[in-house]
Amino acid sequence: MRKNSAARSPASPSLRLALAGGALFATVPAHASMFSGDTLDAVANGIAWFVLAVVPLLVIALFWIVHVMPEKIAYKRHHPQAQAIHTLCLLSLVFGGLLWPLAWLWAYTKPTAYRLAYGTDKAGSYHLALADLAAEGKLSEAELEHLRAELDMMKRRGALPPELAGLRERLDAPPRIEAQRVEGSA
Repeated sequence: MRKNSAARSPASPSLRLALAGGALFATVPAHASMFSGDTLDAVANGIAWFVLAVVPLLVIALFWIVHVMPEKIAYKRHHPQAQAIHTLCLLSLVFGGLLWPLAWLWAYTKPTAYRLAYGTDKAGSYHLALADLAAEGKLSEAELEHLRAELDMMKRRGALPPELAGLRERLDAPPRIEAQRVEGSA
């Protein structure tokens, strides 16, 4: 290996000693706080009260939000067992969060056994919401056919809830066009 000719030569010992002495005399005494005396005591008391009063409330609120999250997820995904997940979330609050992971997993699972028994893996509110969208004309033909097929399958299995019984006929009926009266014309 060749030595790099541009390598710097080490500084002389006297230069090092001069730099170290200059750095030693140029230091400023350190302070632990920008406050002193009674101001320091008042600030410390304020921080202590904040930690004792506000932080526990924030921790409780965060604990509550985290434990209600699986319930909100289940309702958003139209899980047919959302009320049971809600109950498990409340029980998890009582038992210190031990049941929360089960509620989280349950909210995200697809209820295949429920689908086998009832012909759908969605709650009744899902079908009613889709029917309302269909009545407004905001549902595509493919989604409308899927909704009809799902309702027919549930009816064949005998698992059609009463609130969905008249929904199939409502989907087949032509949309009603309501005449709007224009002010000034009679």
